Amino acid sequence: MIILLSPAKTLDYETQINNVKYSIPSFLSKSKDLIKNLKDKKPDEISDLMKISEKLAVLNSDRYNSWKGLKKESPSSRQAIFVFKGDVYQGLNVQEFTKNDLDYTQDHLRLLSGLYGVLKPLDIIEPYRLEMGTKLKISETKNLYDFWSDDMANDILEDLKLIKSNTVINLASNEYFNSVKSLEKNTNLISPIFKDLSKGKYKIISFYAKKARGLMAAWILKNKIKKEQNLTNFNIDGYYFSENDSSKNSPVFLRDH
Repeated sequence: MIILLSPAKTLDYETQINNVKYSIPSFLSKSKDLIKNLKDKKPDEISDLMKISEKLAVLNSDRYNSWKGLKKESPSSRQAIFVFKGDVYQGLNVQEFTKNDLDYTQDHLRLLSGLYGVLKPLDIIEPYRLEMGTKLKISETKNLYDFWSDDMANDILEDLKLIKSNTVINLASNEYFNSVKSLEKNTNLISPIFKDLSKGKYKIISFYAKKARGLMAAWILKNKIKKEQNLTNFNIDGYYFSENDSSKNSPVFLRDH
């Protein structure tokens, strides 16, 4: 199986990592097309496009102008799995992964990115911000979904063939999963749902649900879960499988505290 995760807005290029191998993103040529477009925009245009503050717009304008599309490690690049920070990655807690865990993760986890398309965990990336929902027009395409078309989904399908599997575990947000939505027709797609008890009802609470996605991804990867039937055994941090609330492709996990 292959797990899908979204990236995060917060990036970490400071925490030291040692002796970890790296790989090169598959879609660098397309990333360069995006960067070329973004370099032409002034900070105020970036601010309007991305609905971000002037300060963030200046930061990201600087990032685009210093982006090189590196194919080797440097002080301005590092492996994607160690770059992204946020609720999902707090749950993933990759710092606790062994070398063997990382090797397995390289084959069984994919990170969806507005700039890079599909990332393997150890692909080296440079600092950027480009959310998949951004309405960036490039040439004849009207937004990033249109720009990436089926390239991302097809890349994942090829990787599934390599590991002789047809199962995708969707732990990405809707914004990012929509970039590979055609996988629904071509794979056995499983989209877990996490709910917490709040005021007497089980609800999806964004902060907890995001962290739970990371927790499940780590649990699958570290335990090398290969059969979808075993997903119901997930019981980390108080979550448990609810058969009554689940459907075949949407297992529901509840937590009472």
